[in-house]
Amino acid sequence: MTHDGKSASELLARIEHAASRHETMHAGRRIVWRRFGHGPALVLLHGGHGSWLHWVRNIETLSRQHTLWLPDMPGYGDSDDLEGDGRGPEAMERLVDAVAGSMAAVIGAGTPVDLAGFSFGGFVAARIAARGGVRRLALIGPAGHGGRRPPSSDLLDWRSLAPAERAAALRHNVATLMLHDPANIDDVALAVYEAQVRTTRFNSKAISRAGGLQAALAAHAGPVLLVWGAHDITATPAELAPQLAARCRDATWRVIEGAGHWVQYERDDTVSSLLDDWFCAP
Repeated sequence: MTHDGKSASELLARIEHAASRHETMHAGRRIVWRRFGHGPALVLLHGGHGSWLHWVRNIETLSRQHTLWLPDMPGYGDSDDLEGDGRGPEAMERLVDAVAGSMAAVIGAGTPVDLAGFSFGGFVAARIAARGGVRRLALIGPAGHGGRRPPSSDLLDWRSLAPAERAAALRHNVATLMLHDPANIDDVALAVYEAQVRTTRFNSKAISRAGGLQAALAAHAGPVLLVWGAHDITATPAELAPQLAARCRDATWRVIEGAGHWVQYERDDTVSSLLDDWFCAP
């Protein structure tokens, strides 16, 4: 149960019901977006093995002053697979083309936009921003940096396990990859993680580790906010933050204590407030 007595499925259904759903076509493939709130456009891109629900704890706060646009990127969630081969460096370019084209379709071509991305979605966001037209950019635990990662436990294969063993394996994986404090691994986090892993078809792992983020940041003309949880297993934040900031024309960075990779879930109040202030700035 969640803190307000609702089950995870009830809470997620309520959030889904609050969204307006929009579908666009790109290269013959359907891309699904959810829209919340009113105000200037703010696009939130999810991570690898993800969906729009990577932002589940941030929607309420951010939608008070922004029109939020959250896609399931091609090969994720409710959207169709990316056209052509989903592997190799060229797949990233086609994915960026698809997300950027779909974004222009729902928001309006030439409309100034703010953009945030989490993990692999941070790499996608940086690549889109490098093309121009993004006012302010925020990257949360971004992939694509090619830098050192701390050692971690192996993830467990849970798909064929009995229910009790499956639940334990899912919890292990979330603790290993996503959240630092075991007390923060609640029913919603587990439900979102399981659903996202089940519906992911795009293979982002090799792309995420190959590098290229620095070049994308150097090409973006606007201000950049870089955020990590202090215990993010996909990077060494204290090392990486100043290195990436040095590639930007105007960068601010924060490392948030007591949080892992999915920092906008684990420290939602802190990250939502940080993003709200960042994107409300002129």
